[in-house]
Amino acid sequence: MEFYVAWIQDHLLAVVAVVLTMILIYHYLIERDSGVKLSKRYRNSIFEAQSKVFLNATQYLISGNRDLAIKEFLNAVDINRETIDTYFALGGLFRSNGEIEKAISIHRSLIARENISESVRLRSLKELAVDFDKGGFIDKAIETYKDVLKINRDQYEVIQSLCRIYEDIEDWDQAYHYRIMLSKVGHENQAETISHILVQKAKIYFGKGDFGRCREDLEDAFRFAPSVSAKILRLRLLLISGDLEESKNLLSELLKEHPMYASFIFESMSKLFKGEDKIQEDYQARYKMLRDFFLEIDDQDLLSSPSVLLSKVRLLKEGNRSHSAYELLKNWMDTNKNPSEVMKVEFVKLLIELDQREEALSQTKELLNNLHQSLTKHYCSNCGFNSDDIFWRCPQCHEWETIQFRWKV
Repeated sequence: MEFYVAWIQDHLLAVVAVVLTMILIYHYLIERDSGVKLSKRYRNSIFEAQSKVFLNATQYLISGNRDLAIKEFLNAVDINRETIDTYFALGGLFRSNGEIEKAISIHRSLIARENISESVRLRSLKELAVDFDKGGFIDKAIETYKDVLKINRDQYEVIQSLCRIYEDIEDWDQAYHYRIMLSKVGHENQAETISHILVQKAKIYFGKGDFGRCREDLEDAFRFAPSVSAKILRLRLLLISGDLEESKNLLSELLKEHPMYASFIFESMSKLFKGEDKIQEDYQARYKMLRDFFLEIDDQDLLSSPSVLLSKVRLLKEGNRSHSAYELLKNWMDTNKNPSEVMKVEFVKLLIELDQREEALSQTKELLNNLHQSLTKHYCSNCGFNSDDIFWRCPQCHEWETIQFRWKV
């Protein structure tokens, strides 16, 4: 399926050209068979003129010249203003060419017509919403998408667009509402995405110190799907409530099931939140005990994970235990003959901190000879988006939980 999608994207102009040619043939057959009240000679002259226009437009599309293709479609509109599909083709071309205002004007003119069917009016409204969406007129896009749903609620793509917009602007209440609606009209399982949205809502309450409402939304999230981000937030709530033993159990479970997220777990747990001084002090004390528990873990299978080991090394350094961090990392480097660049850099930092200059220089020379430069700590496994920040929803492809740690510097 991905192959076909990629092929269509690579040959988009050719696909559009073929589709428009088929539309022309279709309209010719319809007009011929439906007995349009025009003389045969006049009807044929319109067809011949339109054929020439569409042929020229198709050639321009194939060659990638959208401006000339648009000009030809405008000629087609002048020849026969009743050809609705010509308007849609022209509006789509304007939009793809970045001329959003012209696309909006065309689709608005179609909506204003009195002699069009409800299905054409609905399609025009949907196209207008897409115009606003592509043009960055978010409020108008939302309003117009909702107008479409007032006419027909069974519109998967429209609801999906509203989901994307509300998730982009982080309006989690509306995002949740439309994901639920999407689950009712589509065949794809929305449970994991809904869970992520509820976790985002819960995180906001946690940051405000409203732990009761945070807990309610988080429990709802678990009813849909037990995502990694949901488990991390539950871990924080357990520290708030003082259930240290359950915190240790959940941390062990998280590390065994998702070792690659080790650094994200501790980074997320260290984030600040609003609340009474006593609550924050107790949280920090329990978090320290949980960190100490993690540092005492001597599970070799678990420590074979680079992410788990790196988290342990960094926490040891934070606790002024650089010698222990050095011994741990050196042993790992000796055992693993092809350590990642991140591990090598961390090792060099430790050597410098411990004043082992000659070894640090030697390791640095070796590292520089094979260095691959990149800009960020994390990337999206789906689309390649780069960021130093933790993102549970990719800002570029909008997929959830596709974040990966980059092991090259």
